[in-house]
Amino acid sequence: MADRKILIIDDDIDLSMIITDMLESKGFFVSCAQSSEEAFDILAQSSFDLILLDINLPDSDGFDVCRQLREVSNVPVIFASARTSETDRITGFDIGGDDYLPKPYSMKELLSRINALIRRTYGSSEKEKTVSFGSVKVNITARTATRSGKAVNLSLREFDLLAYLCEHKNEAITKDKLISGVWGAFSMVEPSTLTVHIRWLREKLEDDPAQPVYIKTVWGVGYILEDKGNES
Repeated sequence: MADRKILIIDDDIDLSMIITDMLESKGFFVSCAQSSEEAFDILAQSSFDLILLDINLPDSDGFDVCRQLREVSNVPVIFASARTSETDRITGFDIGGDDYLPKPYSMKELLSRINALIRRTYGSSEKEKTVSFGSVKVNITARTATRSGKAVNLSLREFDLLAYLCEHKNEAITKDKLISGVWGAFSMVEPSTLTVHIRWLREKLEDDPAQPVYIKTVWGVGYILEDKGNES
């Protein structure tokens, strides 16, 4: 489960810090927000693999946050709340929550539920995930890329974009979906920023960036990482 990114949205600072310490000791990257406004600011800058969401927030409630999130993202959401009525639980699942954990809960149970949900959503992280096209090999697990056996120097965002394309290999992806998946569900990034990053990837990975063989433009849609001869 190492390297997975989790966002905690809870106004209980002490509890958030305890959870953060526990998760970081297990290899997770953790960010915290104490309000819905702060949460959306963070989501505009980055994407996450799982969100731990309290219902009672100072400026909104977790149900509203989940509803807005589900309009643009399928990121797994675990509701964690002192509100334990059947009505609240049903509401949480009906609006798109994936799990509902009543407070108080043990760190052991929380970790177990997080690991289980991540396994169901993304598969086991124990198996190294690599994708190849042409002379390029991308190790998504280790966050490395090589071309003809030589390391390719990519920025964090360039690698995030390449990994997203690799995970949807041979699938035309809209610009909006790419921006949401790479920069965050509530990002204000302009399509021109995506275009620039695509150009940088082509310059580093294509033999002729002006006539790309793999990272292609799909007119009227977005982009595709195409390699019909190599489905690995």
